[in-house]
Amino acid sequence: MKKFLKGICIIVAVLACSIGISYFVISKFSERILEAVDQQETSWSQRPEAQTQLVRAEAVPAVATDFTVAAENTVHAVVHIMSKTTVRAAQSQAPIDLFEYFFGYRDYNQPRQQLQPQVGYGSGVIISRDGYIVTNNHVVEGADEIEVTTNDQRTYAAKVIGTDPTTDIALIKIEENDLPTIPFGNSDELKVGEWVLAVGNPLNLTSTVTAGIVSAKARNLGIIGGGSNDNLRGGNANTNTSLSIESFIQTDAAVNPGNSGGALVNTRGELVGINTAIVSKSGAFSGYSFAIPVSIVSKVVTDLKQYGSVQRAMLGVTIQTMNSDLAKEKKIDMVEGVYVAGVGEHSGAQEAGIKEGDIILKVENKKVTTNAQLQERISQYRPGDVVKVEVLRGKNKETLEVTLRNLQGNTQIVRNNGVEVLGAAFNELSDQLKKQLNISYGIQVSGLTDGKLKAAGVRKGFIIMKVNDQRIQSVSQFESLVKDIQRGAGFGETALFIVGMYPTGKVTYYAVDMNE
Repeated sequence: MKKFLKGICIIVAVLACSIGISYFVISKFSERILEAVDQQETSWSQRPEAQTQLVRAEAVPAVATDFTVAAENTVHAVVHIMSKTTVRAAQSQAPIDLFEYFFGYRDYNQPRQQLQPQVGYGSGVIISRDGYIVTNNHVVEGADEIEVTTNDQRTYAAKVIGTDPTTDIALIKIEENDLPTIPFGNSDELKVGEWVLAVGNPLNLTSTVTAGIVSAKARNLGIIGGGSNDNLRGGNANTNTSLSIESFIQTDAAVNPGNSGGALVNTRGELVGINTAIVSKSGAFSGYSFAIPVSIVSKVVTDLKQYGSVQRAMLGVTIQTMNSDLAKEKKIDMVEGVYVAGVGEHSGAQEAGIKEGDIILKVENKKVTTNAQLQERISQYRPGDVVKVEVLRGKNKETLEVTLRNLQGNTQIVRNNGVEVLGAAFNELSDQLKKQLNISYGIQVSGLTDGKLKAAGVRKGFIIMKVNDQRIQSVSQFESLVKDIQRGAGFGETALFIVGMYPTGKVTYYAVDMNE
C-alpha cells in the first residue's frame, strides 16, 4: 500500500514539474513574439505612408431638410390665373370681304372665320399686399379677360399693368388689400445643389408644391425669341424677339403646364425665380424645369410699375461665348469670358473704348463666363447707368466705365403714355356697318382730340383695319399693339403704319410716329 501511494506522489510531482516547465517556456516564447510584433509596428509607424490615420467608417444619416415652413409661407401667395382670348374658327358660307378681296388679305379658297373664345391657365405670385401679381407674359399674352383665383378660393378680375416679351414677364393687378406676399430673395447667391420648391397650379391642380435642387444656373434655351416651342414651354407659345434675355435657373423640381408664372422659392420661403419652361418631348415634365431668376424679375416689374415699360439697357456689343474652338481660331490662350465679336457705332461700349476681339471677364466685379450671364448682369441696369466692365485685351486686363444706352441710342427714360397719346376714342364695328361695307374686321375712330392721330390727318369715322401688317380685330388688340410699340417690344418699329377705310369706301394709309 505504501509503495502504491509513493508511486502516485512521484507521478503527481513529475506532472507538476512538466506543467511548470511548459508554462515557463510558453511565456518566454510569447514575450519574444509580442516583442517582435512591437518592433515591427514601430518600424512601420516610422514610414512616411504610415502618417495617414485611418478611422472607422460609420453610416451617418443625411441632414434632414424641412420644407414645411417654406411651403406654408408661400402657397397662400401663389394664385391661379385663367386667361380668355378671342380666336378665329372656321365657318362656311361667308360673304366676300371686298376690302380683303382687292388688297389680298385673305385666301378666298379658305372658309370664313368667326370669333370663338380660347381659355388658358397658369400661375402668378402676389408681390405686394395691394394686389400686384407677377406672372409669365405667355400666360396673359393677348388675353381679353384675366381671372385670378387665390388659394382661399376668392376670384378677381385682373388688368394688365405691363408686359415684357423679351424676358417673358408680365405684371397684372387685382383690386384687393392685405394679401399674403412672398419676399424677394437673392438669386445671385443661389448655389448649385441647393434645395428649392416649385409652387403653382400644374394641370389645374391648385396649390401644388414640389421640391428639387438647383441643377445649373445661367441656362440659355433659345425659347424666348426663338419662336414657339411646345416641347420647351410650360404653357402657350411666346412672342418672337431678337433681344430676348435668357439666364434660367435649372432645377429638377417637377413642373408641368399650368406651373408657368408660379414661384420658385428657397427653403427660407424667399422668391428666387418665376417658373417658366420645361424640357419635354411629350409636353409634360420629364426631368428638368427652368425659372427666370428674381434678379431679372425684380428689375422688370419695378420698371413696369414705375414707367409702364421696361427700361432696356444696352452695352452696344455683339458677343460670343468663349470655348476651345473659338480660342484656337482667335489664337487666345484662355477659354473663359465672353468674346466681343463686334462693337456698335456710337454705342456706350465704343465710347468707353471696348474693341472687337476683347474678352469681357467681369461686370461690376462679378465674373461672367457665358452670354447668358452677361445679359443677366446688364439687364439689371437702366439706360444712363455707368457700369465697370473688365476686359482682357491681348495679355492685359483693363477696367472700362461704360454708360449704358437704350434701344434708341440715348440715355433717356422711355415712358409708356398709353393710347391716350393718340388722342382718339375707338368703337368695335357693328354688324350693320360690317354688312354695309362688306368687311369682317376693324375698329372705328369714334372721336378725336389733339393727339397723334389727328396730327397725322386721321378723321372721325375712319376704320382702322390693319396696323404694322397685323389685322385689327378689337379695340383691346389695337391698344395692346400700341403699347408694344411704345415700350420697344416692336424691336425697331417706332411707328404705326395704318391701313383702313372711311365709310364712303375710300381706302387710306397713315403713318404715325410714336417717338415724338
